[in-house]
Amino acid sequence: MTRTDELRSRLLGFRPTDTLWGWLGPLFFAVVGGIMRFWSLDRPHQLVFDETYYVKQGVSMLEYGVEMRVPDTIKKPDELFTAGTPDVFGTEGDLVVHPPVGKWVIAAGEQLFGQTSSWGWRFSVCVLGTLSILMIGRAARRLFGSSLLGTIAAFLVAFEGHHFVQSRTGLLDLIVMFWALAAFCALLIDRDRSREILAEKVAALTPRQLATGLGPWLGWRPWRWVAAVCLGLCAGTKWSGLFFLVAFGLMTVWWDLGARRAAGVRHWFSSMIVKDGLWAALLMVGTATLTYLVSWVGWFRSNLGYDRLWGAAHPSRDTPWIPDSVRSLWHYHQEIYTFHVNLHDNHPYRTNPWSWVIQGRPTSFFYEGPKQGEDGCTVAQCSKAITSIGTVSIWWLGAAAILVLLWYWLFKRDWRAGGILAGLAGGYLPWFSLEERTIYSFYTVAFEPWIIFAVVFVLGLALGKRTDSKRRREIGLYVVGAYCLLTLVLFAFFWPIYTAQVIPQSQWSLRMWFPSWV
Repeated sequence: MTRTDELRSRLLGFRPTDTLWGWLGPLFFAVVGGIMRFWSLDRPHQLVFDETYYVKQGVSMLEYGVEMRVPDTIKKPDELFTAGTPDVFGTEGDLVVHPPVGKWVIAAGEQLFGQTSSWGWRFSVCVLGTLSILMIGRAARRLFGSSLLGTIAAFLVAFEGHHFVQSRTGLLDLIVMFWALAAFCALLIDRDRSREILAEKVAALTPRQLATGLGPWLGWRPWRWVAAVCLGLCAGTKWSGLFFLVAFGLMTVWWDLGARRAAGVRHWFSSMIVKDGLWAALLMVGTATLTYLVSWVGWFRSNLGYDRLWGAAHPSRDTPWIPDSVRSLWHYHQEIYTFHVNLHDNHPYRTNPWSWVIQGRPTSFFYEGPKQGEDGCTVAQCSKAITSIGTVSIWWLGAAAILVLLWYWLFKRDWRAGGILAGLAGGYLPWFSLEERTIYSFYTVAFEPWIIFAVVFVLGLALGKRTDSKRRREIGLYVVGAYCLLTLVLFAFFWPIYTAQVIPQSQWSLRMWFPSWV
């Protein structure tokens, strides 16, 4: 074995070679999950939950390039919109509190299938949801070095309730998840590519060079550029995406630190700062910021957007060199920030983030109570609901898995545990500082991939190592198989309240036992 091969083995560890199965397993469950998600996607032909904002805003983006306000003089605009009159907008820009990217994504489906098509309202989000099944499976394979674990990850997300419901709804949170996941996948690829480069360059150094220098520079790192663009799009969907930028930025340079130390670079910390950290900060923050600003192009090009002409109406004596449009955008962002920090409505589905991972208070997206003879109801009182409740077998084990991950990261320095915790830190941890704000449990879909990875990490421990005895591996397979079967049964149990099926109210109440019990 050459010096390069020895270093590559040390830096990369075991890499699976079953390329075909590594694709077929996750791809199969992406197809299965996609079929389920696209089935009756246009049902109900009504604006569900916050679709009342984002679906209509998507239409406004297509027509005006910005979000226009629905005037108070228009009565029942949702009914008018769903009845085939999508232009319910006035002549003023609307103060919207989320950036444009997610609305443009939704608008793409509306452009393809028509503004009055409920299929079009949800199409783009459903595409991203389906793609994310494959991406999670492939990312898990790269994380754990196992095609089996990658396939299990894809299976779990295909049959996870939050992901399923929000893949079928024109909301922003799954879009946030998609771009954060795409960034994570890009950084996983970057980790492997940069370590291969490091192995080659370190092998070419003399022992003296390795002991006295800072080690080699690893190049332009194109996958970091990809990750930075994705994180800019993530923040351009919701500001909560900024936390993923911080978490993943720290994660990727931490991985570099570990790589340089493992490769034998003597001044590994200084090397990480000088050769990796400063460049990574400039690249990722700069690229993400530029991407975020570009996402506002429709607002810059229009005179109709909210606050678009504020700068011209309020000229600055102190900073006349700053364009009026930029000052207008800054003022707009100040107003958005003020809205967010003062959002304290006593909404019935308001939750505390401590309860999210145990599904303590799911969010009802849609509910109707047809009576006998209405909408196929055959008993005195029926329910027709869409409820964003997660598959509890996944979330309960995921909650326990966080403690396991912390142990493996702190005491065994397991890089996989650290990477998963970084995703949870970026998507989950910040909400604990916003407990007084009105927040909802359906936000959890944004960090769901890392809950899936956490569960798969624990299932991998149950399966055992490749060097374990055959009997030990068989027991592990039985345990994992039973767990997957339980997940499938629970998903089927909640299916009626994921898909607005008309069922007796008693059956609906049975499926709501968990939140009422908590």
